[in-house]
Amino acid sequence: MSDYDLYYWPVPFRGQFVRAVLAHAGRTWTEVDPAAVAALMDGPVAQMPVPFMGPPLLIDRKAQIAVAQMPAVVLYLGETLGLLPATAALRALTMKIVSDANDVIDELTIDGGRQMWTAKRWRNFVPRLRKWMSFWEETGRRHGVTADAGFLLGGEEPGIADVVTAILWSTMADRLPLIGVMLEEAAPMTATLSRRISELPPLSKLAAKARQDYGGAYCGGQIEASLREVLKV
Repeated sequence: MSDYDLYYWPVPFRGQFVRAVLAHAGRTWTEVDPAAVAALMDGPVAQMPVPFMGPPLLIDRKAQIAVAQMPAVVLYLGETLGLLPATAALRALTMKIVSDANDVIDELTIDGGRQMWTAKRWRNFVPRLRKWMSFWEETGRRHGVTADAGFLLGGEEPGIADVVTAILWSTMADRLPLIGVMLEEAAPMTATLSRRISELPPLSKLAAKARQDYGGAYCGGQIEASLREVLKV
């Protein structure tokens, strides 16, 4: 029996951060069938394991705890698996980075597809996306990241901040290569850090499984189609 049940769609988007933290920690999980995810979302709130509007939703089988909202799930795993930094300041900064990553993918999908991308909208968004990238670059610089060494918040080993960074930017660059080119230009140390962390065995294995299971999909649906149209990929 696996350690957790993960309710999420078969794409490497928001739920991929949860998968990555679990993989990094050496934990096992079962992916719930998408039809069951949809049924739970559409069912009575009183019957939900925790009230939630959309996945990811994680159930810790041993503790019988359910947590929704990606940053909250990552915080829960960090706390219970001993993955957060030792100081309050670095723990807060870790969760700031997780929340920033959540905001970036919200903006990249225009709040989950509230609107579709047009060429004009994308042109107007590019400076903002480059600014987001610069946040990671400056955070790493302040904590000693170089072109080929270091971790986002310092320390001797990768933490949740590094795992989240790798999933955010490496998945995006893999699925949407022109954004990868932009990252190399705007935040070269972040691009290198993301590759280094993505090459760690648990995350490399996860990426290979994502490619096998989801093909080239990123976030799915019409919003992905409009993204690919403006990026011509």
